[in-house]
Amino acid sequence: MPAWLWCTAVFTQAQINDNQRVVVGAEQTQALLHLICDKQTALVVNHSSFVGKTHLVDTLYDLGCCIDRILAPEHGFRGSEDAGVTVRDDVDARTGIPIVSLYGKKKKPACEDLEGIDVVVFDIQDVGARFYTYISTLFYILEACAEQGKQVIILDRPNPNGHYVDGPVLDMRYASFVGIAPIPVVHGCTVGELARLFAGEYWIGSAQRIDLQVIPCLNYTHHTPYDLPVKTSPNLPNTRAALLYPSLCFFEGTEVSIGRGTPAPFQMVGHPDYTEGSYSFIPTAGYAARNPPQEGKTCWGMDLRHIPMDSLRRDTALNLKYLFEFFDCLPDRESFFLKNHFFDLLAGNSSWREQMMAGKTEADIRAGWQYDLSLFKAIRKKYLLYPE
Repeated sequence: MPAWLWCTAVFTQAQINDNQRVVVGAEQTQALLHLICDKQTALVVNHSSFVGKTHLVDTLYDLGCCIDRILAPEHGFRGSEDAGVTVRDDVDARTGIPIVSLYGKKKKPACEDLEGIDVVVFDIQDVGARFYTYISTLFYILEACAEQGKQVIILDRPNPNGHYVDGPVLDMRYASFVGIAPIPVVHGCTVGELARLFAGEYWIGSAQRIDLQVIPCLNYTHHTPYDLPVKTSPNLPNTRAALLYPSLCFFEGTEVSIGRGTPAPFQMVGHPDYTEGSYSFIPTAGYAARNPPQEGKTCWGMDLRHIPMDSLRRDTALNLKYLFEFFDCLPDRESFFLKNHFFDLLAGNSSWREQMMAGKTEADIRAGWQYDLSLFKAIRKKYLLYPE
């Protein structure tokens, strides 16, 4: 790890008074105020940027901080937009702070978006999967700030899937906004650790240095169970969905429904032609799923809400049995994968799909991950902030 890359380790009264509760970076207000005092500040935040019932924007605004603008990722500042829906520039009604969309005409801040800004503060709850786009926004924030000489502060939060690392490392020929860097599907890092890795491995463009600081969580290890205090996006409503998400998201590249348009997205799997299951659901269009797969059709499949949370937290590998079960049981394999090859972007390669079509087993496919995965694990260790 380069000598210039460092992390602030902040210890507060909260750690002394309550040494069991996880204290997130945003909760360490005095440490943050010390770093942004008298600086023009931009905040990369959304609906997850809360401590208790108070949003970070409201906290800092009420304390008189110079919050010049808000940079909003996918799903928007308030987190109400469906996946893939364009987010527009706006103004925060309470504070009057301008909101710049990073999920509309651009995904990387332009020079004018950071003009006059001294420091950019990033505080968003992630779920630990490569294709969850908040970390792609993080990547572009780091790249833009390195290019424009802006300081970056990460307010770290736990990763609910931070206890394991698995899946194929992204082949950069398949790079996209659902795969921004050569990391595996489940990377096992918090956003603070990922920021250190992106910068330390010189992946953020041609920038050779960046003023990056992380206010880490207190009382946290990679095996600390963490219940998400808010839903991280409209279709990840709870911790169970977040734990299932890395394994189920591959269905987004197929004709199978994972419950978008139901009360429990990413907690069920189904298809009209699946004949092995007794559970059924009907996807319906709504605010969080405007055009859900298999809309209006009765989907037969599996309800995963009965799986004990402790069992999900013990998983140390992607669970591919659901994907192979539907692939083997649906009658038309030729139409199983979407023609737009979105599955390849999620997998980070085309070989996984091609191997399944050729009849390869799960073991065959997993074997192809292992070498690159071992190399990533060695890199990852250099940037960890918390015990394994």
